[in-house]
Amino acid sequence: MKKLRCHMVAVDSGEVVLFKDFEDGGAMWTGRGQRERRRRVTFSEPFRQPPSVQLSVSLWDVDAVTVIRADIAAESVTEQGFDMVFRTWGDTRVARVRLSWMAIGEVSDEDDWEVR
Repeated sequence: MKKLRCHMVAVDSGEVVLFKDFEDGGAMWTGRGQRERRRRVTFSEPFRQPPSVQLSVSLWDVDAVTVIRADIAAESVTEQGFDMVFRTWGDTRVARVRLSWMAIGEVSDEDDWEVR
């Protein structure tokens, strides 16, 4: 559990079209084996420490003939941003994916001050 000690809790969110491989015959649509796509997301302002990040699929366009396999993750989370990662494997064919994200954490307040 992440305990927030500050009254300044912020939520940042967005959506990212991670890829559209059906448009140009990309590997997610035509390939086999393990495939991965990453995108760096930058928060609208920095958090005081790495926030909790939640991802969800908001658009999922896949081939109905093959087995659907996917793994999504937020990796390398820092105060400034994170890597959005989508993975698939085997014969799964993915035409396009859009992911939504939400980050929750402490932010600095203009009245904050530190004693050194």
